[in-house]
Amino acid sequence: MAASTRMDFTEGSIMKKMILFSWPIFLGNVLQSSYQIVDSLWVGNLLGAQALGAVTLSSTVIFTILSFIIGINSATLTILSQRIGAGDNEGLKRSLNAFVTVLGILAVGLGVVGFFMSPYILQLMGTPESIMPIASTYLRINFIGILFLFGYNFIGTVLRAVGDSKTPLRFIMLAVALNIVLDPLFIHVFDLGISGAAYATVISQGSAFLFGIIYSIVKKGVPFSIPYIPAMEECRRIIKIGLPSGFSMVAISGGVLAVMTVVTSFGETAVSGFGAAQRLDSVIMLPSLTLGSAITSIAGQNIGAEKWDRVKEIAKSGLILIFTVSLVISTIVFILAEFLMSLFVSDPGTIEFGAQYLRIVAFCYPFLGINFVLNGIVRASGAVMQVLALNIISFWLLRFPLAWIFSEWYGEIGIGIGIGLSFLISSIFAAGYYKFGKWNKIDIFKEEKEASAK
Repeated sequence: MAASTRMDFTEGSIMKKMILFSWPIFLGNVLQSSYQIVDSLWVGNLLGAQALGAVTLSSTVIFTILSFIIGINSATLTILSQRIGAGDNEGLKRSLNAFVTVLGILAVGLGVVGFFMSPYILQLMGTPESIMPIASTYLRINFIGILFLFGYNFIGTVLRAVGDSKTPLRFIMLAVALNIVLDPLFIHVFDLGISGAAYATVISQGSAFLFGIIYSIVKKGVPFSIPYIPAMEECRRIIKIGLPSGFSMVAISGGVLAVMTVVTSFGETAVSGFGAAQRLDSVIMLPSLTLGSAITSIAGQNIGAEKWDRVKEIAKSGLILIFTVSLVISTIVFILAEFLMSLFVSDPGTIEFGAQYLRIVAFCYPFLGINFVLNGIVRASGAVMQVLALNIISFWLLRFPLAWIFSEWYGEIGIGIGIGLSFLISSIFAAGYYKFGKWNKIDIFKEEKEASAK
């Protein structure tokens, strides 16, 4: 791989490299989140609030069903970044092949199951009958392209694991540019309605996937090879780290899905308002998501090189950075809540609900940032079962129950109160485990080292 695009995190200024490595990931996340934002803008303005509600519900399901593979994909950062930090190039190639084989099979299987199960999943969510047909159509088309979504995200994850955060930005920029052009063309000009928005997304992601494969191999020298049956040891490592990571993502997205069932109980206006607010929510969360992902790569290299003092400094720098950035963004969203909501919908009731929700949760997001930063450090060590436990606590013992309880007490305004409070409490659990847990005693390559020593 071209060394000029790779970053060595085991030497030099931590804060400087953290910012340099994170900003392309942040920009990529902003662009990637624009998929649903662009769909929401066009669908909401051209097809109305009902269609926007369908996109919101379907998008939540897509994230939930896909989350298991995304979670296993996140194990790529842990394993490959430690391989890089330890200077194990042959091990890097073996692990990379194992990920391609295992995750490719899972992605195809999940896409097929998701396509046929779409109507039943939407029914379980309590989807209003008025939007069930269009929600099911949008969801099924997206499942057709699930391999493309997985593929180019996986390529980007591999590049970031070895310290290259700039190249994946090219793939995302291509996909977003195509989506911006194809969305209005398919929705309005070809008169395909909500199906057009889904087709535009799938075609855009497929193009980015093909470009990503060619560019990564030809220009960047990524050691991809024709997939072959991986060694059992590599598969066991992926399962040992990947399955808990996958279930961790299921716990997160399932918690989001559970909260959505609370929202649907308040009717279409609440669903549309919450959906539009969630798009803005995702923007507020981007710094935390970005830094959590970046820190897993940064800490992983240092853990592989056994530089534990730098790992502690990475955590400190990450917390300072995320708290500062989150406060600035939260302030902007708090002040401009109504204006931002009006970009998605024009219905006064929908705008009021969404703006009210945003103002309640806005200043709780710095606490969510603590979770992402500290969990990113812990995940880099391979302590994925512990991260799974923390996410179950955060979403299933705090966020969903608190959203439901406060909505029972205060009506729809209670949803935001419960969610915001869960951010605060879960950050205390994350900090407690980072401080007192034994995550730094884990060695994911212990068996391999013992076998080599014999």
